[in-house]
Amino acid sequence: MSTPDQSQAAQDPKETGPKPPFPQESIEYPGLESEMTPAPDFGEASYEGHGRLQGKAALITGGDSGIGRAVALAFAREGADVLISYLSEHADAEETARVVRAAGRTAVLAPGDISDEAHCRALVDRAVSELGRLDVLVNNAAYQMSRESIEQIPDGEWEHTFRTNIFAMYYLCRAAWPHLRPGSAIINTASIQAYQPSPQLLPYASTKGAIVTFSKALAEEALGRGIRVNVVAPGPVWTPLIPATMPEEQAQQFGQQSPIGRPAQPAELAPLFVFLASAESSYIAGQVVGVTGGTPLV
Repeated sequence: MSTPDQSQAAQDPKETGPKPPFPQESIEYPGLESEMTPAPDFGEASYEGHGRLQGKAALITGGDSGIGRAVALAFAREGADVLISYLSEHADAEETARVVRAAGRTAVLAPGDISDEAHCRALVDRAVSELGRLDVLVNNAAYQMSRESIEQIPDGEWEHTFRTNIFAMYYLCRAAWPHLRPGSAIINTASIQAYQPSPQLLPYASTKGAIVTFSKALAEEALGRGIRVNVVAPGPVWTPLIPATMPEEQAQQFGQQSPIGRPAQPAELAPLFVFLASAESSYIAGQVVGVTGGTPLV
């Protein structure tokens, strides 16, 4: 009987990524991966492509860092060209473009605020014009900020959170709709916060619940056109958003309360996005798939 080598051997999921406490200081929003300790693992040294998305074109919001960067890398190694939408984190976006281009695929960088409807339309137009088509839309970008009380939410933050997290999703889906062919996919990022909301993240959690409802409704219509809409609902994931939006002590302990005892690394979510974007998931639509470290979506 052959014995698998160490790289293929089964591993305890509690031991496959860094555990808190982390020596992480607070960073200014929106944060950069270069300011994080430990640095997030987005799969550069580990993800292997198998041609699942060969010749496809994807638009990924929040593609500069965190989950978005890991998805962009994985999509490129699977054969897709990528438009990377991001707010203003130019250094992070350039790093994402580097790894996409290193995989032999086209990377288009598109900074700007997705809470603006005109910008969302422009993103879709650029994807179609510069990549030649649009097959996969990944709505991943989000805004959050931790507040101790509903009374501490500043004027305008509720509206900004909704415009970034759910209005933009609507704008982008609507703009992309005429360009998506049968076999295309939309993947929206929700959160465990949609099911187990934290009071300190009241606006963010509320938008994540809206994303689940929006996606389930859209999925039914989309199937009539041969398009699949699904949702990924992460638990704690180690990204720049954490130290940029949470108190320092909370960020240092982030993920400790999950059953696995640590936050996910972005590289651990990317394979699910690839699966949902590929023909391998052709019978999956209107579903919310949790990546929560063992915490049930209830």
